[in-house]
Amino acid sequence: MVRRCVQIVGPDDYGVQYHTDLSPCGWHLGHCVFTETYWIREVLLEQESLSRELKSLYIPDNMAKPSRGMSLPHYAELLSWAEALQKENIALLARHTETHANHPLVKNHYLVSFLTQHYAQHYESIQMVHTQRTLHQSNGGFKVSRPLQSGRLNRTSRRLHGGHYRIGADKPLLPYDNEYPAHMVLLQDVRVAAQPVTNAEYLAFIEADGYTNSKFWGEEGWNWREQHNVTHPDRWRCNADHWYGVDLNGAYELDNAAPVDGISHLEASAFATWADARLPHEYEWEAACRQGILDDTGAVWEWCANAFCPYDGFKAFPYEGYSSPYFDGTHYTLRGGSRYTRAIIKRPTFRNYYQADQRFPFAGLRLVFPTA
Repeated sequence: MVRRCVQIVGPDDYGVQYHTDLSPCGWHLGHCVFTETYWIREVLLEQESLSRELKSLYIPDNMAKPSRGMSLPHYAELLSWAEALQKENIALLARHTETHANHPLVKNHYLVSFLTQHYAQHYESIQMVHTQRTLHQSNGGFKVSRPLQSGRLNRTSRRLHGGHYRIGADKPLLPYDNEYPAHMVLLQDVRVAAQPVTNAEYLAFIEADGYTNSKFWGEEGWNWREQHNVTHPDRWRCNADHWYGVDLNGAYELDNAAPVDGISHLEASAFATWADARLPHEYEWEAACRQGILDDTGAVWEWCANAFCPYDGFKAFPYEGYSSPYFDGTHYTLRGGSRYTRAIIKRPTFRNYYQADQRFPFAGLRLVFPTA
């Protein structure tokens, strides 16, 4: 899956960094294969199998993103290495699963689930790289036949009744450490939008000078908007006063009713203020999702109001580095998933997280309206 994504870009582009916050496609493949090799061979089987050079390149903290592309092996060598090592790792894991049945990584097939989900996350990251690559190649000449039309904000909502709700994952599910432990929270009565904000609704925000009126933004958001001159979602472009979108397949006509995506937490918060609403807390989102009152979940990641933080009783597993470094107050939670999110991580408890100013994720928003 991930290897095929690298093959699509070919030898000329596999090592190109198309966005400052994203690694080249080839690095994602190498990192994924390195990671499965590390956990299967070095941790589970206690074999010294990875060179210092591989650890320098594929452990994220050991090499800055701008240096990763130029440090990759040649294209054909990378693909051949990845294919051969994956086959060996699958055979090794199958051979030793029974003999290591009591190992914490083997119980309940944890390691297989962990690595599969890790691949799924990097698959989506590669789709972000592909999209940024297409944006770099876009010449702005796309002809729009059905112009995007702004529309009034749809305030259709569903009530989430106040009360105690169970949040987080229960064993024997195999989620990530930040989804544990399951716990009860007390929520107030709220009205959650039935659907994510659409392209048409977001265009209304733009046409109402939403990007040029500081009262919607707050100090941090406004300083960011001014510094970067942001005036529209990341993957919107304009030709002859008509907006169109760009995704990994190229330019396309924006659907009025489709959820907007390619916006930061700062933009989502500004839109919510303009709409006399707010973003949901992730507990509200999860509870509403479990109650079945949210439509179109999984179309775009949905920004939540709160920073990414540990649940009470959090314990890092299987290592400190997956979640703990991002409990820093600058990363915000997203819920739901996008059209590029693999099914294995599309669940109500899954917690995605990005920094407030990042726009490359496939992220939009859903509103919470006042109850009065």
